[in-house]
Amino acid sequence: MSQYKNIVLSILLLFVQTCVTASPLEARHQDSGFSTKMSNGNLAFPEYIAQTRATLAKVRSGNGAVDMERAINGNSPFELKPAESCPKGQNKPYRRGILLTHGLTDSPYSMHSLASFFQENCFRVMAILLPGHGTQPGDLLDVTWQDWAEMEAYGTNKLSAEVEEIFLGGYSTGGALSIYQSLIDSRVRGLFLFSPALNVSPKAALANLHKIYSWLIPREKWIDIKPDKDIYKYESFPMNAAAQIYALTQELQDKLDGHPMKIPVFAAASEQDITVSTSATLNFMEKAPNPANRLVLYTTNVNQVAPGRSAEKLERVNSVFPEWRILSAAHTAITLPLEDPHYGIMGEYVNCLHYLSDQPQKYNDCISNPEQAYWGELTDANLKAGNLRRLMANPNFPQLKTSMKKFIDALP
Repeated sequence: MSQYKNIVLSILLLFVQTCVTASPLEARHQDSGFSTKMSNGNLAFPEYIAQTRATLAKVRSGNGAVDMERAINGNSPFELKPAESCPKGQNKPYRRGILLTHGLTDSPYSMHSLASFFQENCFRVMAILLPGHGTQPGDLLDVTWQDWAEMEAYGTNKLSAEVEEIFLGGYSTGGALSIYQSLIDSRVRGLFLFSPALNVSPKAALANLHKIYSWLIPREKWIDIKPDKDIYKYESFPMNAAAQIYALTQELQDKLDGHPMKIPVFAAASEQDITVSTSATLNFMEKAPNPANRLVLYTTNVNQVAPGRSAEKLERVNSVFPEWRILSAAHTAITLPLEDPHYGIMGEYVNCLHYLSDQPQKYNDCISNPEQAYWGELTDANLKAGNLRRLMANPNFPQLKTSMKKFIDALP
């Protein structure tokens, strides 16, 4: 019995020592207290935008955002209306509309360039902010994937009131939510998916085991604690976020099992993606029977075609650009053009976070020496090339727009 007591005391001592030595969490790693969940599904979309902007202003004013107006504009949901010359609906104001949904830890900023494209192509556009996003990372500690799905449903309903043909477009987690909504909503006429999160690491299934002990060591609620300098995206990443995206992908796979996607689907993905499974996207598109389907696959080898893949549905696009020191596309490099002022190759934000914890000197070199840096996905091969910045924008964005236009023009 005394031996058992000694073991228990040793474990308790270890916990206490960890609590004492661990650097304290900051205010941004706590729940802000300002819920971003959809509290009233009866709100008109402009009212929802105004309410969300007010919430963002309250939270952002408390955490010292450098540029409040830019931060609020980039993190807020938004809407765009097509030109008056565009086709009208027979019974509703607009013929076509699209709901755009950002990715996990991201914000609607990542959807703005796509939104402009769809507006130019006569779509009514609405873009939502997923619960737990846009404020501070701690607001993801208790959010659920069902909260995200509820927001997706809200946006779809608001769009449905104005358009006759509903399309959903989503990046990463937003892509998964778009597919999920389409499987339970017969009003959806088509999908636009960008690096869709159809499958993530099985390790994410264990993410919420921290609840056994994180009440004592709050730091254990987090996979990554980063500076959070990006005003449009969280850099810190909680365990719960991983657990929720895993649960969403499992729910999605259950619904897709034996029920292939029959509506038209346009998808774009990177073959070098390290965040989500590109193979899962390829399999999803291969099983989807609609003849209008198209997949743009960014690759370092345009001549290599995997056996069994339908060449007529697959557009392989070169992702290597030596003139810009770009080694490959990345999960994060699909929805924005290379000239984007924030994430573009000459933008103000540089993603070198992969060096921060273990290689601080390399992190500083990556940030401060652009002439020595490469761009691409964080693959082992790319990391061996030298200082690597994770690519956040798409050098093939003009070609992506051309491919999407062809897809839209072929729709019935």
